Amino acid sequence: MQLKIMPKKKRLSAGRVPLILFLCQMISALEVPLDPKLLEDLVQPPTITQQSPKDYIIDPRENIVIQCEAKGKPPPSFSWTRNGTHFDIEKDPLVTMKPGSGTLVINIMSEGKAETYEGVYQCTARNERGAAISNNIVVRPSRSPLWTKEKLEPITLQSGQSLVLPCRPPVGLPPPIIFWMDNSFQRLPQSERVSQGLNGDLYFSNVLPEDTREDYICYARFNHTQTIQQKQPISVKVVSVDELNDTIAANLSDTEVYGAKLNRERPPTFLIPEGNTSNKEELRGNVLSLECIAEGLPTPLIYWMKEEGTLPFNRTYYKNFQKTLQILQVSEADSGNYQCIAKNALGSIHHTISVTVKAAPYWITAPQNLVLSPGENGALICRANGNPKPRISWLSNGVPIEIAPDDPSRKIDGDTIIFSNVQERSSAVYQCNASNEYGYLLANAFVNVLAEPPRILTSANTLYQVIANRPALLDCAFFGSPLPTIEWFKGAKGSALHEDIYVLHDNGTLEIPVAQKDSTGTYTCVARNKLGMAKNEAHLEIKDPTRIIKQPEFSVVQRGSTVSFECKVKHDHTLIPTVLWLKDKGELPNDGRFTIDKDHLVVTDVSDDDNGTYTCVANTTLDNVSASAVLIVVDVPNPPFDLELTDQLDKSVQLSWTPGDDNNSPITKFIIEYEDAMHEAGLWHHQTEVPGTQTTTQLKLSPYVIYTFRVMAENSLGRSLPSERSEQYLTKAAEPDKNPTTVEGLGSEPDNLVITWKPLNGFESNGPGLQYKVSWRQKDGDDEWTSVVVANVSKYIVSGTPTFVPYLIKVQALNDVGFAPEPAVVMGHSGEDLPMVAPGNVQVTVVNSTLAEVHWDPVPLKSIRGHLQGYRIYYWKAQSSSKRNRRHIEKKILTFQGSKTHGMLLGLEPFSNYTLNVRVVNGKGEGPASPDRVFGTPEGVPSAPSSLKIINPTLDSLTLEWDPPSHPNGILTEYILKYQPINSTHELGPLVDLKIPANKTRWTLKNLNFSTRYKFYFNAQTSAGSGSQITEEGITTVDEGKMAGILPPDVGAGKAVNPRINKLTVAAAETYANISWEYEGREHVNFYVEYGVVGSKEEWRKEIINGSRSFFGLKGLMPGTAYKVRVGAEGDSGFVSSEDMFETGPAMASRQVDIATQGWFIGLMCAVALLILILLIVCFIRRNKGGKYPVKEKEDAHADPEIQPMKEDDGTFGEYSDAEDHKPLKKGSRTPSDRTVKKEDSDDSLVDYGEGVNGQFNEDGSFIGQYSGKKEKEPAEGNESSEAPSPVNAMNSFV
Repeated sequence: MQLKIMPKKKRLSAGRVPLILFLCQMISALEVPLDPKLLEDLVQPPTITQQSPKDYIIDPRENIVIQCEAKGKPPPSFSWTRNGTHFDIEKDPLVTMKPGSGTLVINIMSEGKAETYEGVYQCTARNERGAAISNNIVVRPSRSPLWTKEKLEPITLQSGQSLVLPCRPPVGLPPPIIFWMDNSFQRLPQSERVSQGLNGDLYFSNVLPEDTREDYICYARFNHTQTIQQKQPISVKVVSVDELNDTIAANLSDTEVYGAKLNRERPPTFLIPEGNTSNKEELRGNVLSLECIAEGLPTPLIYWMKEEGTLPFNRTYYKNFQKTLQILQVSEADSGNYQCIAKNALGSIHHTISVTVKAAPYWITAPQNLVLSPGENGALICRANGNPKPRISWLSNGVPIEIAPDDPSRKIDGDTIIFSNVQERSSAVYQCNASNEYGYLLANAFVNVLAEPPRILTSANTLYQVIANRPALLDCAFFGSPLPTIEWFKGAKGSALHEDIYVLHDNGTLEIPVAQKDSTGTYTCVARNKLGMAKNEAHLEIKDPTRIIKQPEFSVVQRGSTVSFECKVKHDHTLIPTVLWLKDKGELPNDGRFTIDKDHLVVTDVSDDDNGTYTCVANTTLDNVSASAVLIVVDVPNPPFDLELTDQLDKSVQLSWTPGDDNNSPITKFIIEYEDAMHEAGLWHHQTEVPGTQTTTQLKLSPYVIYTFRVMAENSLGRSLPSERSEQYLTKAAEPDKNPTTVEGLGSEPDNLVITWKPLNGFESNGPGLQYKVSWRQKDGDDEWTSVVVANVSKYIVSGTPTFVPYLIKVQALNDVGFAPEPAVVMGHSGEDLPMVAPGNVQVTVVNSTLAEVHWDPVPLKSIRGHLQGYRIYYWKAQSSSKRNRRHIEKKILTFQGSKTHGMLLGLEPFSNYTLNVRVVNGKGEGPASPDRVFGTPEGVPSAPSSLKIINPTLDSLTLEWDPPSHPNGILTEYILKYQPINSTHELGPLVDLKIPANKTRWTLKNLNFSTRYKFYFNAQTSAGSGSQITEEGITTVDEGKMAGILPPDVGAGKAVNPRINKLTVAAAETYANISWEYEGREHVNFYVEYGVVGSKEEWRKEIINGSRSFFGLKGLMPGTAYKVRVGAEGDSGFVSSEDMFETGPAMASRQVDIATQGWFIGLMCAVALLILILLIVCFIRRNKGGKYPVKEKEDAHADPEIQPMKEDDGTFGEYSDAEDHKPLKKGSRTPSDRTVKKEDSDDSLVDYGEGVNGQFNEDGSFIGQYSGKKEKEPAEGNESSEAPSPVNAMNSFV
């Protein structure tokens, strides 16, 4: 007995169908196993569950097993018929029936033959409720007979003829599988020319000499018995027409031989099927196979078509080189005319096959089991179709219904049996038989009349867990007869569920289409019929859905890198999820590069195989969700390959290639490079670039080059490796198409012309034997061109030329093929010589104490004998005879480029006498000097006093001590001293002026206030005016007696004063701040200032203040920064002021201030002056002791013994040295080890002007040149010498 459930849904609110007949049919639609407890006491007619096939072919070597299994309550008994009569198994010792089954086992392996038990068998299963029968089972043993003996004659035929090798296998059961092989069991090759037909014969559309063989063997394989039968080998010999004519020439006339040759080619004819039309019949559901094999020469091709229709697209297949057409699952719609067409070059032929599709019976509606209660109605329907139309017949319990016991409750109406007011005696098994000439169908269906109260088969108190917003299905499998009605209730006292949100299925299942949190609870299922009632409870819990809140994302990564996919899952807290990663819907590769860490899948060292879709699947016991992301692995392209050179011309070639894999990033361009194996083997040059869509390009080539090409591909990630080299391609030699560049003509000596050029490289030579034709002639003369051909060099020297004469020059390339185009003409000059004439009419005008202007007449161009470089002024300061005895005369040099005839001498020392001369300069060197001119400079203002010190402070006096100015620049007339007091608030008092005689270096100021700070301003004067001032501060001492008199009483009484710092003020600028404060306490304490950046964890920075000043300047601060500051006292009890904060100003691009009044500028100038003084002292010492400057050493290294103030290689001016002294230094001369210098040494100084190395004047005569020193050397004193740079250069480092 089985419970059956319809998939159709029925809402509680819908009206019930009134006919119990249809209810029963709906219950019987789908079978569901009943509860085992129900089967213990529920009767059921027999049902056949398993049986052998209708056509049952057995292996005669094994026992025969005929299956028949059935179920029912009570268990059925079994019986068999054989060939329509009762088969008494008790009488045959070889036949047994399996216990509890109807299956027969016939033991023929011990004795007996299978043929003995051939026949038609039918099984009957019977119990008290009826009898079910099996199909008629036709039992036949398989057969594999041997081939009949036959004598096969060898076949000899002419090449091109058709041939059919018959197989004709023995008739077996089932039919054998046919194939052709040779003696070595190798399948014979088949083609459009040679193929095997459906009947097993081997067809040759035309034979060839290679078809000759003696072992054409047809094999038949009988699968059921696993045996293979072999036909006798067939020998075939194919001879050509010529061979055949030679063989039978004596017996054939010329006409006959000629006719044989004409027969070699022919239009197609069909070997199978014969004629123009044929018929084919096939059963519905089988495979329709149509075959056409044609002969002809050339070999025909076969085409198929259906007249008045098309071949079914998804069921049509071609086999055997289109000679066989197959249509699967053929139906009546496939009936019609099919046409096969054979065609070759000489014609075509067609054959029409008329196909008729017949049909064995097939079910439209098979009868279904009925379970009825007493008094109910029902029907069994049996509908089948076929071609021809099948006949329907009924049986009851295996007996034709016409002769079966009469039952008043049933009525037969063709293919339907109608039951009304059934009773328990109406229970029976009915058989429906539908048959035609092609087969039959047999179906068992029982009518079981039961009276049973409702039973609920679903387990009680089942717990259902459902994800929110999904359907909830609560089962209530039931049984009863009559069919019970089902009602559902929610909660202990709830009413029947009939709202629209609930759906009641026919099988009793309650469906909540969209379950919500409030759907949670206990539901009760109640089943009722007229015999009773049953109920069952089910519990429903709603869970939160599992969601992926962070999905893996699409990734494009480069090969070899690492990629990470994230998959973050949110789930119901009562469910435990498992996360699974898939690649392309399969498992992840078993590779250590794939690691799963919490919510991430990490793939390292990504390769091309890692391309694909990665899916994160989160599973719980109730639901699962997934999210996918695509990984695309990209990389630079693979190298191109298959390089090919085509269209090879003298100066061009076409290069084509096949792109490599772009590795998922489109190729943007291809780069073509070439190698010149003849001239630069191993060196690759850029040839051209083409777009990434182009795989061929025309390349322009140069003559006489062995080209090898390679190609690289480039995409957004970079460039591929180079391709393999192309084949080499040698272009034809040609004359050069260009001439050397950078042609110049310059003389290295007064009587020569050096012609130089940049030679062509091998690639530019265009052919073998590269040479140069060098031509020259004087520009201003009428001489013809003088030419010489030289080898592949870059220089040619023409000797015996006049000095500094312009020449026209040209250099032409040539090779073994010919000359390059006519070269361009350039102009050069033969070698230069030293100028012959000095500038004349030299005049000096003194402008002021430090500046003089010099004028001169130009030197005639012919006497310059070279390229005019400029004019050079030598000047030096006159010395007293005593000083000249101690040191060299230092000469300065100024060079003015071009043809200038005036210049300015700047940086002269006031109150001094100078001597100068002028010389012209060309590319070879200097000409003779003009006569010396002497001039003097007037007095100037002095420099600041060298030092100022405050000594011997008393209560009311201070003593000042100073050193005179290092540069008095005239005769000192007096010193000017100004001073003023400074109070505790840093305010300045009245200014006092005082004049001091020039011969004083010490002065005491009296009648000053005690304990008072004074500021002093001190400078010297000459008749030209006041010089720079020097400043200093000093403090008079404290009168302790007076201080005691004004102390507070507690202090005078010996009580200590609590030191205190207050009124801390800060004035901040961009990078510095002035700190001031007021102090109360004992005198002579040293203060310190601590400061730091606000909010910084760094320690306070500390600045110690020398003396007892109450102000301090912080420098080096950062612009726009907040600082904190405090003041303390050194050595005291560590008291400090309260902290204050300030902020520096923002950084400014520039500040408009008068730097002349800034203290830093004054200090810098003083430092510069001091440094100049030291350098002058050093120079003075060395001048007196002898030696030479580094410039002198350079000049000594020159090969030319004459003076060479200009460099030969680039025409620039060199350094200056002593013009008169060329004596080498003595060995061992050194600077004193303590590096000390004497104060009274040289005080010469100059300030440099000009650009670059060479000083010059502008058009207005202003000076833009540079000074350098030149000294005259007196006999050295002692064994000491030293080297030092010019003090003028030292000055340059500060300006």
